[in-house]
Amino acid sequence: MKPGKGTEKSRISAAIAMRNDCPVAGNCGGCSYAGRTYFEQVAAKEKRVRRLISPFCDVEPIHLCENPLYYRNKVHSAFKKLRNGRVICGPYEAGSHRIVEVDSCLIENQTASAIIRDCAALAERLNISIYDEVKSVGVLRRILVRTADATGEIMVVLILGCKYFKNRQIFADELLKLHPEITTLLINVNMRHDSMILGSGEVKRITGNGYITDVILGKKFRVSADSFMQSNHDQAEILYSEAIRLAEFKGDEVCIDTYCGTGSTTLSFANYVGEITGVEIKEAAYKDALKNTVINKIKNAHFVLGDATQYMEDLAKKGAKIDCVILDPTRAGTTVRFIKACGKLKPAKILYISCCPETLARDLKGFRNQGYEAQLAKPVDMFPWTDKVETIVVLSKGVDISAGKVRVEFSVEDMDLSAAHGNASYNKIKKYIYEKTGLQVSSLNIAQVKRKYGIIERENYNFPKSENSRQPNCTPQKEKAILDALKFFGMNPQL
Repeated sequence: MKPGKGTEKSRISAAIAMRNDCPVAGNCGGCSYAGRTYFEQVAAKEKRVRRLISPFCDVEPIHLCENPLYYRNKVHSAFKKLRNGRVICGPYEAGSHRIVEVDSCLIENQTASAIIRDCAALAERLNISIYDEVKSVGVLRRILVRTADATGEIMVVLILGCKYFKNRQIFADELLKLHPEITTLLINVNMRHDSMILGSGEVKRITGNGYITDVILGKKFRVSADSFMQSNHDQAEILYSEAIRLAEFKGDEVCIDTYCGTGSTTLSFANYVGEITGVEIKEAAYKDALKNTVINKIKNAHFVLGDATQYMEDLAKKGAKIDCVILDPTRAGTTVRFIKACGKLKPAKILYISCCPETLARDLKGFRNQGYEAQLAKPVDMFPWTDKVETIVVLSKGVDISAGKVRVEFSVEDMDLSAAHGNASYNKIKKYIYEKTGLQVSSLNIAQVKRKYGIIERENYNFPKSENSRQPNCTPQKEKAILDALKFFGMNPQL
């Protein structure tokens, strides 16, 4: 069911024809669009984003996912022992704590699914006690598997319902024999009576170094058991590339990345701005972010442990000048206090990366009350078949309510000057390429190609400080399509 090799256009064509026919979708509830083709579900998501966000700004076409199956790199499952002694594993049925037995989930990493399935069989063979949520007794409760697509590293966390695991080493040795690809094996005790996966106690190592390393846009990221990292690696690279494109950084901005986690957004943006500070409230993620900065030898990124809202309020009191605030909150969106803190800090630009268009629409109203207007939105299908959809929105300070003044800003790229001197706007180039080839290219892709072939490009357009720095890739297919478009519009006589 995976797309085969070939051109980007053929891969997308294969993807949109796929259908999720999971046999347990009705009980599991994880895939809201099960039973539909990928095209049907992605069209529904784009329609939903347009309905909610178009009252605030233009919405670009949704960026599709070329590989909409087996993409989740973070997988967790619960265990249950049946009366006949068989141990089953799977997610909880929607709205309950009844386990739905799943052998292989269509959206989860296949190796992760195999590890979980073998853990259940191993627990049954070794007669390991399975945690009973009603009686609050038992040993093996849940399992968490995290995979790193770029490096192949795999983390497995065995979550226990008690502190004593008699056959821990035997279980670990047998599991590692079955799956030698596991690079670190950990245990955690969770005796809480809630839906939290990990317990509040320490995550202890059995084997390995206790973390995995993944690579996004050329940057290495250390990921611990409870660290936040986007669960679809390929779409995360697209999400950050699109965010960089929409932000149109000049290269000298002072930025704050709130809700920064392990620093994946912060460090991915560092090449395109003057200085960026990530703010994170969870200590484990903050420590990973510091280590990630050292690993990647990035000098213009810094991290602060604390509450992002309070941090911005403190900066506003000091009269600090911030050019851009970046936020990527949970599905609940941000808070009224956060929005007001942005109003006090008065950054020229806000970059909002949302995973819930409903709360995004609510928050855009709040930002509008602080004088910020949404300029453009770009949805990205980060989690195919689920009801989740990422949306990037760039806002700028358009209305100063306190002064009763309106400030109008525009970019030369937004003007169509083709009739005046034989050029075409970036939007016209993108539209031409999409209509001719079906490819979606970014302004950054066009700028990269123009620079590569010596075509005049405005200074400081999204270029990193080092020529050796990794930029979001422009594939050969996209490069050829851009060159054809530039030739069509007569923008370089040599082409």
